[in-house]
Amino acid sequence: MRFLTGGRDVVAVVSGVGAARPARVIRNSHFAYLGISDQWITSRTGIGERRWLEPGQGLTGLAVEASRLALADADCAPEDIDLVIAATATSDRVSPGLAPELACGLGLRDVPALDLNAACSGFLYALDQAVAQIDAGRRTCVLVCGADAASRIIDPDDRFTAPLFGDAAGAVVVRAVSAERCCAACAPAVVLGADGSLGDILYVDRARHAVHMEGAEVYERAVDAMADSARRACALRGAELADVDLFVPHQANARIIKSVLRQLKFPAERTVVYVGEFGNTSASSIPLSLHRAQLDGRLPQGTRVGMAAFGAGLTWAAALLDWKGCRHTPTGQAP
Repeated sequence: MRFLTGGRDVVAVVSGVGAARPARVIRNSHFAYLGISDQWITSRTGIGERRWLEPGQGLTGLAVEASRLALADADCAPEDIDLVIAATATSDRVSPGLAPELACGLGLRDVPALDLNAACSGFLYALDQAVAQIDAGRRTCVLVCGADAASRIIDPDDRFTAPLFGDAAGAVVVRAVSAERCCAACAPAVVLGADGSLGDILYVDRARHAVHMEGAEVYERAVDAMADSARRACALRGAELADVDLFVPHQANARIIKSVLRQLKFPAERTVVYVGEFGNTSASSIPLSLHRAQLDGRLPQGTRVGMAAFGAGLTWAAALLDWKGCRHTPTGQAP
């Protein structure tokens, strides 16, 4: 994929990542009041702990922190950003959304900023929009932030959903990089899907503002949708699953991840799994995991990364990209 921006051939490249989580750790013992044990939770979900915002603490602060880290990782100044997209379903206010407040927190006053709600698939939906804006020559540097305070929408009396969710923010910088510095195959290939007719199996009720989930049906559809969309994202690039160096699935629960890997016949050792520590952090799940993988030394430049997610809506998405551009070539610079 090669595109013309201002008379120059450029490629959309993810050039930086950052993440932030609250300080408050919620271990499985917190849910003893529901008559469930640590072993009961971990055996069903793989989750051992998660982090929640303190009562009254805002999500915007986490989004700003994650975004600043992403900008620093991309060697990018806030004033370089010409579009802010926030994927969230739990912004601090009904209106305005998270993105304008995030932009303000970064010191930006005249930059377009918008929220996108595709639940747990939101980050990949937002990434697709960022790439499209660069492809069209309308933007050169887009900040994409996935952030959710999922603790705000749990039903504390539901033993099957209350232990699942954590709060976090993760962000990436998507830049237009000169095709002389980065080959066209590095640009993210994204597959998106939705089926509103199935929305009743996973949704947040407006009156109670709490998650409702038909667990068995969600599990089955999540596995099928994530596996299928991962295959299709590879096909868009003309690649095979075997070409993927690192697979980063949405961290919903360990059973879903294992089943997706089984269906794809993809090796666990080339898969990022942090759900035990993070829980399901909704739209922040994938960038949060990318950030940790980079800190763990699993994401050198040029790593071919596959991603897949599934969420309420129903929505699903997958993407394939080369991390920070081509191997052994300088990236992160304006075209």
